[in-house]
Amino acid sequence: MRKHLALGALTATLAFVATSALAQNPGPCRRGVGFPQFLAQLEQDAVKAGVSQRALSEAAPYLVFDQGIVNRDRGQRVFGQLFTQFAGRMAADFRMQQGRQYIQRYAQAFARAEKEYGVPPAVIAAFWGLESDFGANMGNLPTLKSLVSLAYDCRRSEMFQAETIAALKVIDRGDLSPAEMIGSWAGELGQTQFLPTHYVNYAVDYDGDGRRNLLRSGPDVIGSTANYIATGLKWKRGEPWLEEIHAPANLPWEETDLSIKHKRSEWAKWGVTYPDGRPLPNDDLASSVLLPMGRFGPAFLAYPNFAAYTEWNNSLIYSTTAGYLASRIAGAAPMRKPAQPVPQLAFNEVRELQQLLVRAGFNVGKVDGVLGQQSRVAVKAMQVKYGLPADAWPTAELLARMRGTTPIATNAPAAAPVTGAPGVSAAPKAPARPKATPKAAAVRPPQ
Repeated sequence: MRKHLALGALTATLAFVATSALAQNPGPCRRGVGFPQFLAQLEQDAVKAGVSQRALSEAAPYLVFDQGIVNRDRGQRVFGQLFTQFAGRMAADFRMQQGRQYIQRYAQAFARAEKEYGVPPAVIAAFWGLESDFGANMGNLPTLKSLVSLAYDCRRSEMFQAETIAALKVIDRGDLSPAEMIGSWAGELGQTQFLPTHYVNYAVDYDGDGRRNLLRSGPDVIGSTANYIATGLKWKRGEPWLEEIHAPANLPWEETDLSIKHKRSEWAKWGVTYPDGRPLPNDDLASSVLLPMGRFGPAFLAYPNFAAYTEWNNSLIYSTTAGYLASRIAGAAPMRKPAQPVPQLAFNEVRELQQLLVRAGFNVGKVDGVLGQQSRVAVKAMQVKYGLPADAWPTAELLARMRGTTPIATNAPAAAPVTGAPGVSAAPKAPARPKATPKAAAVRPPQ
C-alpha cells in the first residue's frame, strides 16, 4: 500500500510539470495517452526492474518533457563529409599528442586495463579523445530530461524507456546523483559517452572510491571503457585493428568489403603491401580491405577487432577515423594522402543515384544524398553488373550508366542495418561476387 501511495504522489508531481501542449498532442503511438500517464507506467516498470522509491523521488524533478530534445533527434544529420576531411580534423596531430599525454598521465590505470581486459591504451585513448576531448566536452543537458523525452517520442520509445530505467539504476546504486547527470542531448553520459545501459553493465570503480564516476574520474573512465570494448564489443586480446596499406591498380576490387575476409598471405599475393612498400606478413590472419573513399582514396586492412569500432558507431567515417587515430597514438605513421583529389559526386547527384538504385530494386535506406552503408552495398552491386571497378564508391560513370538504363536488379541485396551498440549496425553481406581473379582497373595514384 505504501509503494502504491508513493507512486501516486510522484505521478501527480510529474503530471504538474508536463507541458499542456504535449498532453494535448501525444505521439501517434500513444493512442491519446498523455505524458503523465506514460510516465506513471514507466515508473511502475522501473519499480518492477528493481529501482527504489528513493531514486524515483530524487529523479522526479528532472523527469520532464522537452520537445526541443525530440526535435534534435528527428533532425540529426549523419556524417556527410569525406573521410579525409573528417579524419584530418578529428584525428589531427594535437589529438594524437593529447592521447599519448593521457596515457602517460594515467599510466597505472591504462596498464591495469590492458592486463585485465586486453585492450591497448591507444584504443581507449582514441575513443576518449573523439567522444569528449578527454572530458572537455561531455554535453550540457540534463540526462534524465533527454532520456524521458525520447522515451515518450514514438521513434525509439522502447530503447529510451530502457535507457531511462538504467539511468535510475545508476542513481540507485550511488554512482551519480540526478543533478550530476549532465550530458549530450541523446542521453549519453561521461567522458566516453556511455548510454545508461552501458553505464550499468560495464562501468567499473578503478579509483577505489566506491563509485563508478565516468564524469570526473580518469581511472574509472579508462577501466570502464576497456571493459565495454572487451566484454561488450568482444575485443580480441593481442590482435591488430586497422593498418594502412597500398592497394595495387589491378586488385580485384569486388573483394574489398568489410564482409569479405581473406588471409593476409592472400592479399599479399594480390600485390597489397604496406604504404612504404614493405610486404605484409605471410600468415593466415583474416582481414578485409577497407576503402572509405573508393580505390583512389586511402586503403586499410581491417581486422576482426575493427568490428568493435563499427559496433561503437556504425558510421564508416567515424569508425575508420577512430581506428586510424588509435593507430597514430600507438605510433603508426600519418596516412598517405591521395596524389590527386578523389572524384566525388555532388549531394544532389548522390541523391539522384539513390533514387535510381531504389527504382532498380535496391534498399538504400533513406534517400538523403548521404552515402551510408546500404547505399554503398547497392553501388557495389551495380558496379559489378556494369563491369566497373567494384569499390562501392559512386562515380559519374555509374550515374551516367544508370541514367541511361535502369535495369531491375535480380535478388538485389537488402543492405539491412547491422547490430550493435549506441545505434550501431553491422556490415551487411556483399552481393554475390565473381571469382576473385585479378583484373585490370583504373590506375590508383600512389599512396
